[in-house]
Amino acid sequence: MKTKILLLILIMLAVLFVGCTQEKPAEPAPVTPPEATPDVVTSASIVDNAAAFEKAISNNGTWIIATLKDLSFDKELVLDGEYTNGKKDDAGKDIIQRKIALYTQDEDRNVTDRFTLTAPKLTINSPEASIQHGTFKGDLYVSSDNFKLVDTTVEGNVYFTTAEAQSTFTKDGESNITGTQELQK
Repeated sequence: MKTKILLLILIMLAVLFVGCTQEKPAEPAPVTPPEATPDVVTSASIVDNAAAFEKAISNNGTWIIATLKDLSFDKELVLDGEYTNGKKDDAGKDIIQRKIALYTQDEDRNVTDRFTLTAPKLTINSPEASIQHGTFKGDLYVSSDNFKLVDTTVEGNVYFTTAEAQSTFTKDGESNITGTQELQK
């Protein structure tokens, strides 16, 4: 079992490194004004315990937090910080993204296992954040724009702290919210 988990970790790391490599631009990229610069540019964090997960979702964490098992907390959690994923958009700007990955995948990016994250409350402060391919048990408080649920079940409510956070929220057809979705000021 340990060998299988180690193999999955190595495969995920290889996929992330290959997918995140970039060619050097022929000419220098334009300088981004300081106010538009992300707080941190990092790699992925693969976690299998509560302490590692809390560190990874913090302002000093990583852009992607990939769990290897179910995690449960009896306290409120906060996804904080602005991160880039190491890729550039068509205009050459860094792509801002933050992801909680509640799954493992094989070398062909097929989901191989799904996990559950349990906490009484999870506040989403990171822009362009998502929760993908698992289950969150608790209430979500969304304060950032463009939050997404991708193939995720929320067993609880989703509260938006701003009208903008609510209007830019998306979920795909495989995602489900068992509770209410409402603006709460």
